[in-house]
Amino acid sequence: MIRIPAALAALPLAFAAAPASAQEVFGGLYVHDVETPLNLSGNVERGADLELGWRGRRIRALSAIGSPSPHAFVSLNSAGDTHFAAAGISWKIGRTIYVRPGVGLAIHTGPSRVDPGERRIDFGSRILFEPELGVGAALSDRLSLEASWVHLSHARLFGAQNPGIDTIGLRLNYRFR
Repeated sequence: MIRIPAALAALPLAFAAAPASAQEVFGGLYVHDVETPLNLSGNVERGADLELGWRGRRIRALSAIGSPSPHAFVSLNSAGDTHFAAAGISWKIGRTIYVRPGVGLAIHTGPSRVDPGERRIDFGSRILFEPELGVGAALSDRLSLEASWVHLSHARLFGAQNPGIDTIGLRLNYRFR
């Protein structure tokens, strides 16, 4: 059974309640805790992640850095391991085939201390950096499909212990007018 704190569980409702102001909504399935060059200690936690999110219109006031779009999303783990919510900015580079780098901050539900016999990650901080990278293709004027990687860690700013976590998956994006 998935145990989700109330604040994380309510976040998708906020996205669903405001589609008229949204530029884009997205959802996808991810492999949880993948071993990558940034996360050599992967495969500690289990399950798949369901990701639901929102992207806003480009921020013209940030034209000096390419007018990124704000984003927010939740990631819910099927095995009841670490769930997280993140918000930040991302850039879409290209139209039909594109790259979408992004960066943000995340808050997670992982334990603050881990029992050595338990298969959980002790992230060392409740708040983590959330860099991500997507590669996508437009399927129509409104739909696109992305392969994406999301990384969470605190970059050793809050201590030497910093295992991090990577998720890799596919997400479908729906753009409003």
